[in-house]
Amino acid sequence: MSRAVVYQTFGGPEVLELRDAPEPHAGPGEVRVRVTAAGLNPMDWIISSTPETAAMFGVTVPSGFGYDFAGVIDEVGAGADGFAVGDRVYGGAMAKAAADFLVMKTPAQAPDALFHTPDGISDEVATTLPVAGLTAVAALEAIGLRSGDTVLVGGAAGGVGVFAVQLAKLAGARVIGTASQSTFEFLRQLGAEPVAYGPGLADRVRTRAPDGVTAATDLFGTETAETALALGVPPERISTIAAGPNPPGGVRAIGGSEAGPAGLERITDAILAGRVTVPIAATFPIQQIRDAVALQAGRHVHGKIVITP
Repeated sequence: MSRAVVYQTFGGPEVLELRDAPEPHAGPGEVRVRVTAAGLNPMDWIISSTPETAAMFGVTVPSGFGYDFAGVIDEVGAGADGFAVGDRVYGGAMAKAAADFLVMKTPAQAPDALFHTPDGISDEVATTLPVAGLTAVAALEAIGLRSGDTVLVGGAAGGVGVFAVQLAKLAGARVIGTASQSTFEFLRQLGAEPVAYGPGLADRVRTRAPDGVTAATDLFGTETAETALALGVPPERISTIAAGPNPPGGVRAIGGSEAGPAGLERITDAILAGRVTVPIAATFPIQQIRDAVALQAGRHVHGKIVITP
């Protein structure tokens, strides 16, 4: 037998259950991954709690849970080229990642993804990359971020924000990040200049950057996008990941799937070179999945949350 996190009805963390299930095996053109880590993202609990969002991703109940994973291949089916038993891998498995084993097609079919884990990247770090890392890459690519920009990053201390801040700094931009007061020192350590979100944000940004802001990305709602518009940033230089399909003022709504093909390699190279760090805010055993999701859904996590066997 193996275990998997499942839910029978949509709802909050209380609907998530760790259940025994028959152990899956790799068939032709497939590999089996023994999961060693699963990274949590806001989209995971939004899908499991919101039928409308779940439908957008093709998820129906009953369902498994989670997307990001890392692990080791322990079975290879006939015709599954490019992978061997013992290979370390990471990627995404829609509504299936929080489990002991995953069976993946090779090549993986979107929205799923499967990559070799580079030497020197831990499984815990690898499992933070498919959603958060690629979303940060896409958010910055969408606004054409370049050296000399002053970029406003909304939700800078969150799972996507920690990548966006560091990648923007590597690109040569000045980064102003919105966050709660409790995260200010954390953001300074990443290279951002923190400002408090909430009413009066535009005035605080003007004080911080009297010469103006040239680009912005909103990683939490619409406040930062609306502020950037009020500060005169052109809508084509503002991106948002959580404002729905029709964000305010014609700014760009994007997702991780829009990142360029070299996005993950850029991030892993930067991690290996010590130019990007991946803060792991908390690690939970899979038996505590409800506690992990409740913490993540509170939206006050500084970095990433990872589930382990």
